[in-house]
Amino acid sequence: MEKKLGGAREGAGRKSKAEEQSLIEKLTPLEPIAFEALTNALNDGKDWAVKLFFQYNFGMPKQVIDQNTNLSVDSFTLKDVLKFKE
Repeated sequence: MEKKLGGAREGAGRKSKAEEQSLIEKLTPLEPIAFEALTNALNDGKDWAVKLFFQYNFGMPKQVIDQNTNLSVDSFTLKDVLKFKE
């Protein structure tokens, strides 16, 4: 059997709007239970619940990345590096 690389795969890609709507309709009755579970976890001081609550209410904190890069190159002459036979 020939091994295929890449290409379309069964079940890959974004779900159709109908599938998304169907999932929303199935999960909507469970919404009060989910909020109650989150409330209980927050009351118990669970770290994951506090993190989830703040991320959804205030967003992720701004991440600062230091991009200072110092490069040093020794000076040289190209003739010395590339010596051609005469």
